[in-house]
Amino acid sequence: MLSAVMDAPFGKVGIRVNDAAGVVELIEYLPASAEPRAAVSPLAQRAVAQIAHYFETADASFDLPLADVGTPFQRRVWQAMCAIAPGETRTYGDLAREIDGVPRAVGQACGDNPFPIVIPCHRVVAANGLGGFNHHAGDGFYLRVKRWLLAHESAQQALAL
Repeated sequence: MLSAVMDAPFGKVGIRVNDAAGVVELIEYLPASAEPRAAVSPLAQRAVAQIAHYFETADASFDLPLADVGTPFQRRVWQAMCAIAPGETRTYGDLAREIDGVPRAVGQACGDNPFPIVIPCHRVVAANGLGGFNHHAGDGFYLRVKRWLLAHESAQQALAL
């Protein structure tokens, strides 16, 4: 059950929190047809507010308590992704070299990221193009989301120059 479903420029964003543990458990992209849901708790409200702020300004920072999930390798990949500044990208190969891994495993960890936007997996691209997103390839909803996020950050970066 989602704790909030908020509007996004590309559709909706769903958020699930665990209030008892005090953590965000999941952030997911949803189509525009998803039913909106008002945040059901202060933590869900905080997540909605921070993500909405990101939609206004791409260099917004996040301080949400995230569930401690993922393998040690996935957490290394996710930590490396967090070091990529808004408006910048790295390839799967770049990240693999940085953390002593292999590009395909980095791609899998990106797709397994349960906290997109907060952990910016959209900033990781293929050496020869956009790459996949959220375990999806081809020109569908998820790649449109990735394109929107990258364009949003690039536009904000250009305004800062």
